[in-house]
Amino acid sequence: MTATTAATIAPTKPAISMFERYLSVWVALCIVVGIALGFALPDVFRVVASAELAKVNLVVAMLIWLMIIPMLLKIDLTALASVRQHWKGVGVTLFINWAVKPFSMALLGTLFLGFLFRPLLPETEISSYIAGLILLAAAPCTAMVFVWSNLCDGDPTYTLSQVALNDIIMVFAFAPLVGLLLGVASITVPWETLLISVTLYIVVPVIVAQLLRRAILSSGGPSGLDRLLTRLGPVSLIALLTTLVLLFGFQGEAIIAHPLVIALIAVPILIQVYFNAGLAYWLSHRFGVAWCVAAPAALIGASNFFELAVAAAISLFGLNSGAALATVVGVLVEVPVMLSVVRIVRKTRPWYERRVPS
Repeated sequence: MTATTAATIAPTKPAISMFERYLSVWVALCIVVGIALGFALPDVFRVVASAELAKVNLVVAMLIWLMIIPMLLKIDLTALASVRQHWKGVGVTLFINWAVKPFSMALLGTLFLGFLFRPLLPETEISSYIAGLILLAAAPCTAMVFVWSNLCDGDPTYTLSQVALNDIIMVFAFAPLVGLLLGVASITVPWETLLISVTLYIVVPVIVAQLLRRAILSSGGPSGLDRLLTRLGPVSLIALLTTLVLLFGFQGEAIIAHPLVIALIAVPILIQVYFNAGLAYWLSHRFGVAWCVAAPAALIGASNFFELAVAAAISLFGLNSGAALATVVGVLVEVPVMLSVVRIVRKTRPWYERRVPS
């Protein structure tokens, strides 16, 4: 691939906005606002909960499309042609995303929530919390990866090709993987609803985003796409926060009754993020991967597509389920944890490049 071609397919390097940097703060505010509104306007939340068609909440579905499609617009599937350039880094990340992370999360969730923390959690929700963690780990991150990669000076061509490949794999692997892990955890798998969720929140958005992307590039070129993404960025984040307000509106009573729940759910999430990032970074070192690929490989291996996880949890288990709450905890901890991973890989760059095998 020529430098010109690489520059064409590589995404514009995004800087993390103040809104994204403090996403955990906004999520915390959504907790307070959602709980307050849930107690003040219970009838409104009941109307929202009743707006369902084929077990899909129409209000939440609209919000999630507004979340996901702007993010998928950043993905150029033609970048798959450049996978061979960084095949070692791609292989490491694929191994972490699909062979390690979902299984390690299922193990950690069962260990901590199913055993160690069991006396501190509501008994009827434990399996639902574990299901939410599985959904969170089964979906590799897409859009925010570009921000993390930029912050650690990662190779943009590798990042784009890896994310495009993950999106394609997710279309086919998400449902079987989730079904397998839920079954292993003795959680009933609603296969019909799971397949509807995959179609609604993965297949259709990927197709719509790619068709829209091609149309915009044909009419306005890369600058037209950049302008659209700039305009849609706030829409995506507002849709995410609105969804969280709804979730916490339904979860308010459970949270007030069990205030430690969020902190306890966060424990396996934190452990698995650092474990997977560290494993991806170490494997990249062992296989002689350049640091500019190893850094984003660690970040892609550790982060989650939490928007999809939230959507799937709501569809499978309901707005007021423990699974939905567990995925939201993932949103709460995602940004500060990933920023800490960025700092770690940047500080260890001299060590990595000094010792990386030739």
